[in-house]
Amino acid sequence: MTAPERFCLLLISGTLLLSGCGAAAPEAASDASVETGTEAVEDVEAYDKFEDSVSSDAATPADGAIAAQKGYVSSLGAERVREGDMVQSYLSGRMVPSDIGDRRPVAVMLNNIEDAMPMSGVSYADILYECVVEGSLTRMMGIFENYDDLEKIGSVRSCRNYFVYYALESDAIYCHYGQSSYALPLLEQDYVDNLSGLAAIGDTVFYRTTDRVAPHNAYASAKGIKKGIEDMGYRNTYRDGFVGKFTFAKDGDPNDLSAENSYDATHVEPGYKINEPYLEYDPADGLYHRWQYGTEHIDDLTGEQLAFDNVILQYSAWEQIDDKGYLGFDCHGGGKMTYITKGKACDGKWISIGGEAGAVRYFDEDGEEIVLNQGKTLIEIIQDTEADKVVVR
Repeated sequence: MTAPERFCLLLISGTLLLSGCGAAAPEAASDASVETGTEAVEDVEAYDKFEDSVSSDAATPADGAIAAQKGYVSSLGAERVREGDMVQSYLSGRMVPSDIGDRRPVAVMLNNIEDAMPMSGVSYADILYECVVEGSLTRMMGIFENYDDLEKIGSVRSCRNYFVYYALESDAIYCHYGQSSYALPLLEQDYVDNLSGLAAIGDTVFYRTTDRVAPHNAYASAKGIKKGIEDMGYRNTYRDGFVGKFTFAKDGDPNDLSAENSYDATHVEPGYKINEPYLEYDPADGLYHRWQYGTEHIDDLTGEQLAFDNVILQYSAWEQIDDKGYLGFDCHGGGKMTYITKGKACDGKWISIGGEAGAVRYFDEDGEEIVLNQGKTLIEIIQDTEADKVVVR
């Protein structure tokens, strides 16, 4: 069986567990080196063996229309909304110009250690993922729909396999600066369109600044990304049959969770050890504002604090797959989740639906799909064994 065939089989069966990889040693703010992507690993097939060993107990919803909260039907069974030259964004649920909304987004790996703060351009991401990597540090990945005016996005860091799969859920082109030997087979698959700082296209897409030491000084620009996509010959529009991973509330009909089994959620701590992030809800603007490293999480380009309409806590099974600390996370099975918006939270589960062409979707305790409010979404991937560290109050 070929690698792509095996990949599809694992996805369809809902049993795939991906793991990530990076520099040979855990990162540290005072001792970080440039990732070469060529470091030796004891067993290059460790990820394949790990994936093959993991199964999921998640139950897949029945075929056909899926009921969602508020009497909605899941976006899996609904036609995408279009009005003239505007279309509903797959990422934010808002109406956007068709030339933006029909274009594939880009997913950019973002450095999240303290020496790399403040980030640049991160507030423009419609979806922001955060997940632990080696040494209990976290790395982020922003999925950007409209990045046209951005001259500085980053700093950009290296690939983790699980982030590639999060990017594929949005049919995004994956941008990263470095990877380990583990990641190379995945990045070379024909279903992964990526722009790597270590590939020949790297000097086109990325540039380095002189205000920071490597590897914290690599950035991407809209001009570079667009040129990279063109030079690589990547498809620039969503694939045929694509549906977004979210079902969004309609205009004028926000989801306040008042009709669900909800509880108060004005303060949220995902429980990460190093950056110790938390979010505070501001009823004045209806957003969750983010802190980390003891201060406001700021975008250097705007000078403003990051804020989100939706926060999703996605609890995932995981393992450390070797003695260097590389981690694997369940990306295609299922687990518990919590949806947080408008000062309230409801618990439920996440399930990967649709195989290779699908995505993780979210359901409440009654089995109805979560209806997200329009706007920006933060997805915190949490090790399921660390659930007791999470605070929602």
